[in-house]
Amino acid sequence: MLVLTLALAAIGLALLILSLATGSVMWAWGCILVCVIGAVVLLVSALSMRAPDEELPPRDQHAKR
Repeated sequence: MLVLTLALAAIGLALLILSLATGSVMWAWGCILVCVIGAVVLLVSALSMRAPDEELPPRDQHAKR
């Protein structure tokens, strides 16, 4: 998923440069759309990698020295 996010970021950067070079708003909206999709993919990836609550130590116990 990280590779997909990086690819979407690269495509977004290319669209941003293209929109600045041509002055076209269409390419700018494409850049925004691709970046939002990349952010959603990154968020889904980060949330799916979180450990379940059962694997975490209880909050009321402190680390022993």
